[in-house]
Amino acid sequence: MKAASAHSLFEAPARALGLVCGADEAGRGPLAGPVVAAAVILDPKQPIDGLRDSKQLAAARREVLAAAIRARATAWAVAQASVEEIDTLNILQASLLAMRRAIEALQPAAQFALIDGNQLPRLAIPARAIVGGDAVEPAICAASILAKTQRDALMRELDRVHPGYGFAAHVGYPTPEHLARLRQRGPCAAHRRSFAPVRALLGDAE
Repeated sequence: MKAASAHSLFEAPARALGLVCGADEAGRGPLAGPVVAAAVILDPKQPIDGLRDSKQLAAARREVLAAAIRARATAWAVAQASVEEIDTLNILQASLLAMRRAIEALQPAAQFALIDGNQLPRLAIPARAIVGGDAVEPAICAASILAKTQRDALMRELDRVHPGYGFAAHVGYPTPEHLARLRQRGPCAAHRRSFAPVRALLGDAE
């Protein structure tokens, strides 16, 4: 489903009720690890200062804001799509699946969803996609912070399970260090087989 070109008629009433969620994902570009999504319904009675796109925040500041979001939001949820799902579905569809899982896990449930990007997951509620939404919608900013901090924590755990790749440092992105270690050691179970650098190494090994 593509982005709506105008504000939905459902959005204003849902905003009035405070039941609009923002949703965003983290981890589309890495060569390893799951893609993680979060959904957040902010509480207008408990504002959180400093919300912005997680990529614009230092790691320590993201952690502080993540704790505030979990404490003050009306509802929040984090979900993921696995490496196996990424390789089976493709990264876009896996990202949308993770966002759908996060939105559907909200309690209380959202009545309208604002999605970062230009694609919508399949949902039972109305939704609007916003390109650059993590720069303009506080609920999407909050979701981006939760998704990023949760994924970073997962990658630190993968670093302990699969030592030697540097997952805690580069969180799976194709940095020169990661690519060098990947060539030296070969892919591990956390690597996405469908991504070109990993697929190329697997082809060489066959």
